[in-house]
Formats: sequence, C-alpha cells, structure tokens
Amino acid sequence: MKLRYTTRALREIDEAISYIGNHSPQGADNVAVRIREALTFLREQPFAGSVTSRKNTRRFFLKPYPYTVYYRVGAGEIIIQRFRHTSRKS
Repeated sequence: MKLRYTTRALREIDEAISYIGNHSPQGADNVAVRIREALTFLREQPFAGSVTSRKNTRRFFLKPYPYTVYYRVGAGEIIIQRFRHTSRKS
C-alpha cells in the first residue's frame, strides 16, 4: 500500500525528531528508524492498529517510544493523519 501524509502529520514528526535531536542526536536517529519500521509494517498490515472512537481512524503505538501514529486506511493507501506523544491530548 502507498503511504500518504497530512501536512500536520509531517510537521508533528519533524517537530518530535527535532526536539529529541536537541537533547540526543542518537535518540532522534533511533526514533526515526522506529518510525520507518512501523510505517513499513503498517504498509504490510494496515489493519494492525487499534480502532479509535473517530470514524475510520486507527492508531498504532510506536513501542518502545511514547508516540502514537493515527491513520486511516483508504483505497490502496494509508493516510498518516497525526503523530502524537502519548502524554498529549489528542
């Protein structure tokens, strides 16, 4: 499946990686690798994420890191909608 990102999701990913990188460049690299791994997995298993209360929206926890990817499965694509730290309100 193809991945598509909302502008908001791209901004949130960039902000998270930048924030982590200011404190730990290696930590930012580790999170970036985990994001790529998780998105590759979702391309292969798009319904692996949990169903949320929002219509057609799923979430995938980025273990062991405290982030959640919110996404929708469309016709032949996965739309990454949000990337949130688990301590933040949705």
